[in-house]
This record gives sequence, structure tokens and C-alpha cells, in this order.
Amino acid sequence: MRPCIALAALLSCLPLSAAQLHLELGTGQKQWSSEQLLAHPQAKTVDISEDVSYKRPMRYRAVPLAALLNGVQPEDHLQAIAADGFAAEMPAGPLLQPGPAQAWLAVEDPAAPWPPLGKGKPSAGPFYLVWTAPQASGIRPEQWPFQISTIRKLASVEQRFPALLPDPDLPGDSPVRQGFALFQQNCLACHRLNGAGDAQVGPDLNVPHNPTEYFQPGYLRMLIRDPQRLRQWPQAKMPGFAPSVLNDQELDALLAYLRHMATRKS
Repeated sequence: MRPCIALAALLSCLPLSAAQLHLELGTGQKQWSSEQLLAHPQAKTVDISEDVSYKRPMRYRAVPLAALLNGVQPEDHLQAIAADGFAAEMPAGPLLQPGPAQAWLAVEDPAAPWPPLGKGKPSAGPFYLVWTAPQASGIRPEQWPFQISTIRKLASVEQRFPALLPDPDLPGDSPVRQGFALFQQNCLACHRLNGAGDAQVGPDLNVPHNPTEYFQPGYLRMLIRDPQRLRQWPQAKMPGFAPSVLNDQELDALLAYLRHMATRKS
């Protein structure tokens, strides 16, 4: 057997190396290996009946996320950063609650990898934020980040990125204000706006041009509801936002925010 073939055969028999989760919670940095998390005293088997990423029931070895967030308070703000640049902004309150909706950090066992997310794609590992009873707290799909590498505590979105803020003179019940909240929950994980944000996946949604400026309204709604129905390409990452995730009134508010921000470019 040639040396290169023998080496490849040897490597294929070895288990995958343990991954590292980085926590930056304002009290220094801490790292957990997948091996340590799988052996965590609070780790247990969790059944997820409607997995957002795999679109089917899944079973994971997982740790209650609250058990890893020492010192974090409900009023704090956290960000989960994925390997591909996805940056999920999350208020800490729902992540700390013991139920009925509870956040779990699912941990991929290097010796028993999870299935790929699709043809030619990796799995959701090594670390994946999953929820039991998510409907009890209105947990949205963007609050299920996968391939997590880092969780860190930060100032709120409003404090870090004032360029995202709508006109402060708008009335408190303006749909634009509701749209801004929905933008943070559903869009900011992948998109920046006015150059503001930490995401690196999708394009900026205001500069140089806002999508409300170049999409006909019906087609823009189609893009948000079902991106592949409007334009298809193999490496597309944007998920569709069905009415069960973003109802028509919420979609109207989100579009109102985008139209408003087209007048506030920076």
C-alpha cells in the first residue's frame, strides 16, 4: 500500500477532534470542549419534536444553557456567533428561564457525528442552541443558531449600533418601531444595515440601496416568504419566513421599518 493511502486509511479510523466553545461573559473567558460538555453533570438526552434546522424530530445530548451562563442576568444581552459569520442577537432572559420554553446547548459527539444539514453541507454541530416547548415563549427560528463557536455578553443592539435606530420622534405605537424589533429578531443575524451589525452572511440592507427601492412590493414579500421561489442558486442560505414565523401584520411592520430606513442612510 502506498504511504499516502495508508495514512488516509489510518486517519479515517480516528475519531474527530473535540471542538471548543468560547464563552465571553464579562468575567473573563472560559472554554468548554465538547468532551467536557458531554460529561457535564447536567447533560441529558433531549428530544426535539420540531427541529428548526433539520425539519424533523431530533435527539441530542444537551446541557441547559443557563448552566453555562454564570453571572449573566435576565436583563443582559448575548450574542451567539457561528462559524460562518451568523451572529444571533439574543436577550438573556429567555435563555435563563427553566421553562416552559427552555434553551439547551446540544453538543455533537465527535464519535457519533450528526447528519449533514443538506447535500454537501456540514452538520449543525459542534454546538447548536435548541429549545424544548419553544412555542410557549414565541421562540423564533433565528433563535436556534447552529455551528456555534462563541457566546458573548454585549451591550444591547440599540447601544452598539445607533445607525439602526429609527427616527426618535416616531410615536411609540408606530409600526416602524415594531418593525425595528422584528428586524433585530429575524434579520440582524445575517444582515447589516447602514454598515451596522456584526453579521457577515448576507448583504447590507440599506447601503448602497435598500431592497424597498429596487424590488416591487409583491416580489419583496415573495423573497422574504420563500427566497427560492423568487431566485434559485445552490448555495443560497436565506430561510423563508412563513406566516407561522412572521405573520402578515409583522411582515408589514418589517417592511415599514425598511422603507423608513431608506430615508436614513448613513
